[in-house]
Amino acid sequence: MASQIQDRLATDQDLLLMQEGTMIRKVRSKNWKKLRYFRLQNDGMTVWHARQAGGIAKPTFSISDVETLRKGHDSELLRCLMEEFPLEQGFTVVFHGRRPNLDLVANSVEEAQVWMRGLQLLVDLVTSMDHQERLDQWVNDWFHRGDRNEDGRMNFQEAQRLLHLMNVEMNEDYILNLFQAADVSQSDTLEAEEFVNFYKALTKRTEVEELFENFSSDGQKLTLLEFVDFLREEQKERDHAPDLALEFIDRYEPSESGKLRHVLSMDGFLSYLCSKDGDIFNPACLPIYQDMTQPLNHYFINSSHNTYLLGDQLCGQSSVEGYIRALKRGCRCVEVDVWDGPGGEPIVYHGHTLTSRILFKDVTATLAQYAFQTSDYPLILSLENHCSWEQQETVARHLTEILGEQLLSTTLDGLFNQLPSPELLRGKILVKGKKLRIFEDIVDEEEEEQLEPDPYCESETQPQLQHETQELTPRNRKKKKVVMCPLSCLPICGHVIAQPPSSIPESLLLSKQNSTLILCPALSALVVYLRTVSFQSFTHSRENYHIYDISSFSETKARNLIKEAGNEFVQHNAWQLCRVYPSGLRTDSSNFNPQELWNAGCQIVALNMQTAGFAMDICDGLFRQNGGCGYVLKPEFLRDTMSFFNPEKPISPFKAQTLLVQVISGQQLPKVDNTKETSIVDPLVRVELFGVPEDTRQQETNYVANNGFNPHWGQALCFHVQVPELVMLRFVVKDYNRKTRNDFLGQYTLPWTCMKQGYRHIHLLSKDGTSLHPASIFVYICIREDLEVDES
Repeated sequence: MASQIQDRLATDQDLLLMQEGTMIRKVRSKNWKKLRYFRLQNDGMTVWHARQAGGIAKPTFSISDVETLRKGHDSELLRCLMEEFPLEQGFTVVFHGRRPNLDLVANSVEEAQVWMRGLQLLVDLVTSMDHQERLDQWVNDWFHRGDRNEDGRMNFQEAQRLLHLMNVEMNEDYILNLFQAADVSQSDTLEAEEFVNFYKALTKRTEVEELFENFSSDGQKLTLLEFVDFLREEQKERDHAPDLALEFIDRYEPSESGKLRHVLSMDGFLSYLCSKDGDIFNPACLPIYQDMTQPLNHYFINSSHNTYLLGDQLCGQSSVEGYIRALKRGCRCVEVDVWDGPGGEPIVYHGHTLTSRILFKDVTATLAQYAFQTSDYPLILSLENHCSWEQQETVARHLTEILGEQLLSTTLDGLFNQLPSPELLRGKILVKGKKLRIFEDIVDEEEEEQLEPDPYCESETQPQLQHETQELTPRNRKKKKVVMCPLSCLPICGHVIAQPPSSIPESLLLSKQNSTLILCPALSALVVYLRTVSFQSFTHSRENYHIYDISSFSETKARNLIKEAGNEFVQHNAWQLCRVYPSGLRTDSSNFNPQELWNAGCQIVALNMQTAGFAMDICDGLFRQNGGCGYVLKPEFLRDTMSFFNPEKPISPFKAQTLLVQVISGQQLPKVDNTKETSIVDPLVRVELFGVPEDTRQQETNYVANNGFNPHWGQALCFHVQVPELVMLRFVVKDYNRKTRNDFLGQYTLPWTCMKQGYRHIHLLSKDGTSLHPASIFVYICIREDLEVDES
């Protein structure tokens, strides 16, 4: 594949023009727009820029960091500048993770198309690479980085410097011998292909060779039977081992003769161990493999808090990009805080703060475009409504007109005693919000219409208020009981009355800042299955609420309920949805540990997705399974309304288990700072378990001094686990530092239920959850059921 890139660089007209370089306007904001000279480097994998042609250039981005490209029309920022620059000349480079987009405006439509076509071609080539091709390309990238004078050759001093940058600290004589052996041309320099061979000699995996020789009778190959034994005994593939052995030999053995003889060479064995089939994450859990026909409340749902924010809760930027990123991560519940905006157009922002504003109609258009690109299972729109009657009607109109058939506006036939399933709701957007409650019974004409107290009124930020009852004149033969919140609650929760302001007696209205806050029937009607209600007690919920009602809890309230009445909370979540959101004190958009809430069966645990850290690692890890569709079926004991399970005092229906993790070695670990040549990391591995309180533990290895290239630990860590069905494992690699907290290098998180046993590679991810290829750690995993103790 690397050769494909080089071939395209020599022949593709777009790539040839990109290598010559182009002056392009870089846009950061409405006021920051500067011309820069962009040029695709000769490696075909990096784009550099300078202030002008011939100026001092510096790296801008790597092709492997690019997720996708967007036209100017799809850029929130470029659309704001459409009067200044034609949108056809603009395009956006979108990166993996949380890295900000790069908005660019070319000097002509033709130049913009050259760069878009060329970049897309390179992105497609990189995406289609297998493990070995990506590794070769990675080494090739380093070669070009070390080749300062760009003469296509590297002397020993340059190679030594580059190895320091690559985290290699080895004996100089040993490196020199390998260098000379790779210098086939005997020119005292290494060309690109020779450098790749030099690197392969440095990365010789002695621990894998030893494992290979333990199962090989001649030390040269694994016969079919020997490979079957390895897969059955060590990899715990059991009955599938014979079929898998044939499949893996055909897939990973590089020699055609080996494939024909059904044998696996050392290179093929290593290729298998480094592949997705040798990964710690069970490949069977990657596609959608769970039952998707159960009620919505039986699933954990990937959920976002204040989705519109890209930063903190006080001054952060609001952007539709927040919704795009969340949806691309598989998020299936997004939050929209909607307020009155100028010109009659509702706006979205974090109310009463300095966060920027965006139009609600732009948010809705973004949802229409991106809602089902990653997952076609239902998307929940958690609507926090703070609008006046008139702008609520505008909100309802935008939802109806922009979302169209995507919007669920009526109940599904035949469902009366349970929520619909994700399967039945595929391709639908559900509005979660407050709803007017109207019961109609045909009665005698003389009976009056009454407005009764609303036990369903909910406010996340205010205490429960006393209800009042008011009366309106009857208008027809039907008795309508309109359940509503008290008038004193109007400024807080923004709803009560089903008539427009002009038809309501003045004495019944309460204004705040010249705006009467009431609930518009058109918006109320769009809330079908997810009516928000206030939580008073579990008993009150059972006696007064329905399966389609949903309560929200702050993280503090939810934690207290788990401690005080954990089993009742589990039973509550077995029949009704609940949402948990971060504390209002988290103004920095930090996150809580979602595992504590999942333990009680809470489905919609909303996190600040813009903030990296262990909480988002756990969230990403849980929802990496089941096709990344955003829905994960809860364990059976969390779906039973009569469940005895209590997360504070757990009794699992399955036996407790013991986990043995042998941390063997690491490969090509990243540096904390790649710009420091002399800095070499001192890596250690920490294994963290998150589950019920007594299963939440961590252990770590010793550190290996001055070796981030191929460190070897060979340490065993042991964990006793009571409720494995709820456990998440997080493998974290740190750079030991005795003076400060150990620096983060990489991590990987996955559910216990998706973990493969045996000799496995763990391919590390960055803080943003993006690949750190080829960085990995090599481990051995063994799970045993704990023996029951006979107390007789």
